[in-house]
Amino acid sequence: MASRLDITKIFCDVDDFCLQWSKLWQQQKQLPSMPNEKRCNSRMSLSEVMTIVIAFHGSGFRTFKGFYTRLVLTHWKKAFPNLVSYNRFVELMPWCLMLLCCFLNTCKGEVTGISFIDSTPIEVCHPCRSRSHKIFKHIAGWGKNSMGWHYGFKLHLIINDRGELLAFKLTPGNVDDRKPVPEMAEGIFGKLFGDHAVPGFA
Repeated sequence: MASRLDITKIFCDVDDFCLQWSKLWQQQKQLPSMPNEKRCNSRMSLSEVMTIVIAFHGSGFRTFKGFYTRLVLTHWKKAFPNLVSYNRFVELMPWCLMLLCCFLNTCKGEVTGISFIDSTPIEVCHPCRSRSHKIFKHIAGWGKNSMGWHYGFKLHLIINDRGELLAFKLTPGNVDDRKPVPEMAEGIFGKLFGDHAVPGFA
């Protein structure tokens, strides 16, 4: 699957977005940011970091470390001549988190009248280590699905019948699937299909 990735197209889309963001940053100085966020200095550009993070999710690799060490560092040096070590890249990843969320909002598809809603768990650690987990201690929660219990978050998604993203929301794992639906479905017309956890929808 990694060979099918069009890295050039991903980078061009991301770089165009970053150029627009940079202009707004210079003009307003009040763009969204993470708590205590600091601009990071690196020989890699923000566009390059974001492109690699996005590419990982379409690469087929199970872990980011395997993706970065076995594919990026080995085969993508020509595309990214200023690559840094794996440990350094991990330090750079939080730098682009907020911009990735903003960029995702520019990639939404068209409302076609047929939409689907569902959620999936995102674990922050193995359930056995939940008591000692500190990074997301006050915002993660326990959730349960057909696969069992999970400690972390829920990613709620709405897509159209073409598989294009229409809306998304990240919540603690213990949030009821029905709670974010009204906000997410605002502006979406036609039929919205969900499972039994979302009553009131087809």
